[in-house]
Amino acid sequence: MKKFKIMKFSTVQFDDNKIEIFNSYLGKETIKLNGVIVSEKNSISGGTHTFKILKNGKEADCKIILGYGSNGVVMDLFIDNVAVIQSPKSSFIILFIIVGFIIGIALIQMLYHNY
Repeated sequence: MKKFKIMKFSTVQFDDNKIEIFNSYLGKETIKLNGVIVSEKNSISGGTHTFKILKNGKEADCKIILGYGSNGVVMDLFIDNVAVIQSPKSSFIILFIIVGFIIGIALIQMLYHNY
């Protein structure tokens, strides 16, 4: 079975924490905290990852939301429900792509069945 390449999407340094975000072409998302995997999910449209980090020596909730925007993959990072990184998202573009894909498949089916 062929292995698909996992690419690093981003690295965020927060206090003494190094948060690395990886994804693959098939939608596998991996989050590493200080080199240790803390969350993995398979998602085509983007997923939400939650885990704990140390903030000022105390445990804090961390949430990373991956999704799609007009420029590709986007990310939001929240620590204790406070936005550290927020990216603009454009659900209209995703909807446009999905509708275009469905119309394209329908047209191909119609042309194929006419011959």
